[in-house]
Amino acid sequence: MFKKILVATDASEYSRRALKTALELAGKFGGEIELLFVMYIREAYWGYNVAYSVLVPPEQIEDAGKLALEATLEGIDVGNVTLKKKVVQGYPATMILEEVEQESIDLVVMGSHGYGPIAGSVLGSVSQRVLQRAECPVLIVK
Repeated sequence: MFKKILVATDASEYSRRALKTALELAGKFGGEIELLFVMYIREAYWGYNVAYSVLVPPEQIEDAGKLALEATLEGIDVGNVTLKKKVVQGYPATMILEEVEQESIDLVVMGSHGYGPIAGSVLGSVSQRVLQRAECPVLIVK
């Protein structure tokens, strides 16, 4: 049923809860997990000027992603569940949806909130967009 489970992480406590839930499901259904971190670097903002843009070296992006993945996994026993880690760069919702399609994901598990600018919102903007647009079931963990 849920053989390929995607867990999107931002290393928040919500993401850690999502991973724990996904591990339970993967264990029950014999599934595997892809733990995905999307590095989002804002390229434009009010008053943006190309002369002030900052180029982030790919190695730095990869290092930041690895740190986020390790922070998510810290102290969590994955047991016998196959877990692969992946870091990509782009807008989080878009990249998660692309990963769902490219990897034929059966289920997305993600936290209800992340580290976005509106801390008290009902549902995080990334979670909301993925929930609305994903072609597979999406489980939102509080």
